[in-house]
Amino acid sequence: MNKHVKTISFLRLNFLKFILLTVSLIMLSVWLLSSVPQIAHPEKTSLRPIDLQDILSWKTISFGQISSDGRWLLYVLTPNEGDSELLIKEIEGKKEYRFNLGQVSRNFNEVIIISEDSNWVSFLTYPGTQEMKKLRREKKRVEPRAFLVNLNSGEKTEWTKIRRIALSGESSRYLALHRLVPENQEKEKDKWSGSDLILRDLNSGSETNFGNVSEFSFDSSGFWLAFLVEAQDRTGNGLMLKNLKNGQLKTLDSGRFWYKHLKWDENGQALVGLKGTEDQKYEDKLYSLLAFRLTGLDNLEKIEYDPRNDPAFPEGFSLSPDLAPYWLEDYQAIAFGLKKIKTKARAPESSEKKEEAERKSQSIQKPEEIEEEDMPDLILWHWKDPRLQSQQQVEEKLDATYSYLAIYRVKEKKFVRLADDELREIRLARKSSLALGFDREPYELESNLSGQRFQDVYLVDLKTGNRKLILKKNRWSYDLSPDGSYFLFYEGGHFFSYELASGKTYNLTYGLPASFVNEDDDHNVEQPPDRPIGWSKDSRWVLLSDGWDVWLVGARGQQGVNLTQNGFKEQLRYQRRFVLDPEEKGIDLSLPQYFQVYGEWTKKQGIVRVDALRKIRELLLWDEAQFNRLLKARKAERYLFTRETHSDFPDFYAAGPGLNPATRITEANPQQSQFLWSSGVRLLDYISTKGKKLQAALFLPANYQEGQKYPTIVYIYEKLSQNLNRYFLPTANGFNKSYYTSQGYAVLMPDITYTINDPGMSAVWCVLPAVEAAVAAGIVDPERIGIHGHSWGGYQTAFLITQTEVFRAAVAGAPLTNMISMYSSIYWNTGSANQPIFESSQGRFSGGYWDNLEAYTRNSPVYYATRVQTPLLLLHNDKDGAVVFNQGIEYYNTLRRLKKPVVMLQYVGENHGLQKPANRKDYTVRMKEFFDHHLMGKPAPDWWQEGIPYLKLKDHLKERIRQLILQGEKEQSEAKKEK
Repeated sequence: MNKHVKTISFLRLNFLKFILLTVSLIMLSVWLLSSVPQIAHPEKTSLRPIDLQDILSWKTISFGQISSDGRWLLYVLTPNEGDSELLIKEIEGKKEYRFNLGQVSRNFNEVIIISEDSNWVSFLTYPGTQEMKKLRREKKRVEPRAFLVNLNSGEKTEWTKIRRIALSGESSRYLALHRLVPENQEKEKDKWSGSDLILRDLNSGSETNFGNVSEFSFDSSGFWLAFLVEAQDRTGNGLMLKNLKNGQLKTLDSGRFWYKHLKWDENGQALVGLKGTEDQKYEDKLYSLLAFRLTGLDNLEKIEYDPRNDPAFPEGFSLSPDLAPYWLEDYQAIAFGLKKIKTKARAPESSEKKEEAERKSQSIQKPEEIEEEDMPDLILWHWKDPRLQSQQQVEEKLDATYSYLAIYRVKEKKFVRLADDELREIRLARKSSLALGFDREPYELESNLSGQRFQDVYLVDLKTGNRKLILKKNRWSYDLSPDGSYFLFYEGGHFFSYELASGKTYNLTYGLPASFVNEDDDHNVEQPPDRPIGWSKDSRWVLLSDGWDVWLVGARGQQGVNLTQNGFKEQLRYQRRFVLDPEEKGIDLSLPQYFQVYGEWTKKQGIVRVDALRKIRELLLWDEAQFNRLLKARKAERYLFTRETHSDFPDFYAAGPGLNPATRITEANPQQSQFLWSSGVRLLDYISTKGKKLQAALFLPANYQEGQKYPTIVYIYEKLSQNLNRYFLPTANGFNKSYYTSQGYAVLMPDITYTINDPGMSAVWCVLPAVEAAVAAGIVDPERIGIHGHSWGGYQTAFLITQTEVFRAAVAGAPLTNMISMYSSIYWNTGSANQPIFESSQGRFSGGYWDNLEAYTRNSPVYYATRVQTPLLLLHNDKDGAVVFNQGIEYYNTLRRLKKPVVMLQYVGENHGLQKPANRKDYTVRMKEFFDHHLMGKPAPDWWQEGIPYLKLKDHLKERIRQLILQGEKEQSEAKKEK
């Protein structure tokens, strides 16, 4: 017994000694870690490379809006794969609301709305990813839900099956919710579009339901609600108006008609719509104009125009249901469209019936009895067609719904036709005196052949419809001034204003110490302009850009003033003006203007505030960063802007009008801190073979160590060094800078500038010196360089490997490979020929290949395929509507015939880029496997080494998907263990 007790005591003593020793060692370790700076980064050991599954959860801010009072930020986070999420954040407080929006398929501005008093938010939600897939498979309709949130209390109210939501303008008192049409109603033979409209009083919470509503519209003040009723058999159809101040509901018009395009004007003083009826003579409905104007507190003047009662109205036309009518700002006229109507086939007379019987006996069909299957499937291409037949097919819907503009002058009760086949395009001012007409017909064929696009410009009198030619064969025309007094255009290196009332033309830029020709535009275009900024609100001034500075010039050509002063001197580009009021009508020079400024050679960016009237310029932000979004609260001096760098996502920052100091208020991707990222970026200066000063952005790999050389991907398109401070969101769609730097690659993005008639050689002259500069910087391993580009970049990639052996691997996505055959092929997405692209746009040739055969040949990869020594991975899809599929086939077959190492990926049914998520992921993984093998020394994938027989392809794809799923599960498990 005593021996046993001694043994226990001995064990206890040794256990205590062990505990003391352990504690001492821990304390010593902590002291060592805290006193040795060079090893004080234990967190970095837990960072891991970004992988495919990680990419899918990366989010972007796809919508941002600030409340009128500046208290709230509404923004949407959308992952690369998954459901969108709405966040409503109190900018200076602690409140935050989050809601799942599902798979939103509409513009977020239609889905999310906030009240003018900043107390309420309403939004629509959609089914999630898996549910949406199920609905598509079962061919069922999507039924959005609507929500209303009280921002003060957080209380939430929900409605089902809602197609549209709207708040009542300035009053902010009412929410309208328009329900979906019942499913059984959609299946009826004679469909009608009316469904329930719920009007909720936000103050009391009470709801009123209106049945069979097809359209509704609040006025800007929020005191009036107009809506259209469309019921079965047109019973009770009409236009209703509810006074939201006293609750009175009145019928403005009713009958067995079809009503549509109901809309208040911007000031809430007038209402307009169309009223349709049937006529036995015509297949189409016949429409008349129905409008109202407030003439007193509650008095409405009714205006009707029925073209059937007007002998001046063109025969065979009706008001167009495809163009919504609208009031002009001075309320003197209403604009609408005209459309040709189809006549019904005439019923046969008695003599015709006898003839019909004889035809039947002889088995001869009358024209109206010919079946579709008896029609030849013909498309007739004619050399005089202004537009190719393929383009006419693409634009068939636009052509079928084309409406000729006309107006109805209210006081004179007069119809005035403005547009016809001789002058199809009319540009109205906001007031009803004069307008501009544009005639492209004389130049349309030539413009679709060579890309040289011209037009004749006419002055149109809105009282008579009379026209006067004011400009012949003009290429660059811009906006009318806000009051319609002036028209801005450009010719021969100068900007001009045309005064509509007097017919006088003023040279706005003559004598200014600046050039307004875009010297950096290296397309085959003579003296292209720097794009103007816009007219002042009062129409007295126009803001112009010379590519560097912003100039304030009088509407009649008075001496211009350089508002920004230092752009050209310091090589700073004032690139664009931030539009803080999305509803502005001209630039309000009494308010400070904010411009984005960019250092041409430093790549720094900032925001400058300019007081145009006092000629004061103030630099607010300037950094190794980009600032691409700027928002302002409508009723408060609260500003939000985004700031991004190569490693910082463009989150929102809140500030006052000086933008500094600022506080970051969003964090879209906090998970980034768990992953390896680029260790930095270097700006390289170099000289092209032709002596042109250029730059390149070189992104360092994660965990970069000075003195080591790394495998590198050269990513090319045209000029890309401006991406130095851009955040590249990790995505799964082929190549991605952030993904590759995380995986240990350096990425080089060089500038390419062009010489006419040498687009391919220009890439050689610019890219190879950039690679030499990157190697000389001691970062790029010259034995492990790959190259990739897509579309035009794919062309440059395909061409470069015929001219050099610098690259150990190349991936060319959707490349042009034969400039001769590509020139005369079709850009199927638009239906137009490639010829204008080659002669006036990206192709940069000075004519057709018959004039420049040697130039077209020397810039075509396919003709130099014998020189290719670089393993090539091609991507080309069979439904590519930009670069025809045969371009990839030509290059692939030529290289295959020459027994060169080449594999082509064809994703069935895909266009110029990949849309199906499974295809995007597959391409991303294969590209990475390809580069890893050739540049990292990893084993070659089986599909590259031996190919995959077609009969085994499905099994191959299923196995790869299974492996990806298993790999993703393993990575997630390991990540959880690390946490």
